[in-house]
Amino acid sequence: MRKLTVTTLALAFAAGTLFAAGTAEAKKKFISIGTGGPTGVYFVVGQSICRLVHKAAAEGRKTGRKHGIRCSAPSTGGSTYNIGQIREGELDFGVAQSDWQYHAYNGSSKFKGNAFKKLRAVFSVHPEPYHIIVGGNSGIKSWADLKGKRFNIGNPGSGQRGTTEVLMAKYGTKKSDFKIATELTSTEQSKALCDGKIDAYGYTVGVPNAGVSVATDGCGAKIINLQTSVEKGLVDANPFYAFATIPKGTYKTTNADVTTFGVMATFVTSADVDAKVVYEVVRAVFENIADFRKLHPAFRNLDPKLMIKNALSAPLHPGAVKYYKEKGWM
Repeated sequence: MRKLTVTTLALAFAAGTLFAAGTAEAKKKFISIGTGGPTGVYFVVGQSICRLVHKAAAEGRKTGRKHGIRCSAPSTGGSTYNIGQIREGELDFGVAQSDWQYHAYNGSSKFKGNAFKKLRAVFSVHPEPYHIIVGGNSGIKSWADLKGKRFNIGNPGSGQRGTTEVLMAKYGTKKSDFKIATELTSTEQSKALCDGKIDAYGYTVGVPNAGVSVATDGCGAKIINLQTSVEKGLVDANPFYAFATIPKGTYKTTNADVTTFGVMATFVTSADVDAKVVYEVVRAVFENIADFRKLHPAFRNLDPKLMIKNALSAPLHPGAVKYYKEKGWM
């Protein structure tokens, strides 16, 4: 059985002629990275990558890559939004759950009949367990207990909304089974729970997460187990899912290990993005991987040799392949 382990603190080949030799000064190139809500780990992923790209550029210093790349990573609607905007050419890169990378490339689920065959993988990042966070006095201990409750299914375009809808389909749950099915963003949901406006919400996110702690540490919310035959069936049938553990002590109310299932966060782009640009972004991340690990607890255990293969369904971009071959990883 596949298993994602989250620590308490954490959790297509290209021809060489595609690339110019050396590190000569390049014209300025502005790239954009789609992330997620400002309190989520996706936002930190994008901001961290931009930080490392700018560090590698060594702006204002005599030495450095001088690649001319400038980077921005705005908050966005999340996984499927990012993939859609990459497809439209509005974003150069994006962070997306591994399941939505799979579905987009293969034309399944929400992308049925609309496969994005130019989608390219770059690397994977951290594990993302699917959480159901419930009010401390809500009495909710399982998915079945959500019936008749006020449940936030997430905003359209977000990975958490997509995963929630997958579970709803497998359990045979309809929106009408909830007293209210809200569509709050990841930034809004914890406050809504603490304010008593909802009873629970679903959230696919790295561990630990500041937004989750607002609810658990701030107003006594709890994370429930998801380990029935439904979740087992999803894990067994889909290569992008795995069981995950949110360890005891991660949050104030996590009094015991929580078992759930989850995905991986992945970094993606389009085949239309210049291979030189992808190469420089990848190089900036992996040449500074020690710095990357320090930028969020979820990144603590990142292993480059696993990041270039785990949870990647779309072909690797040639720009990434070039760097990985140089390092002897492929």
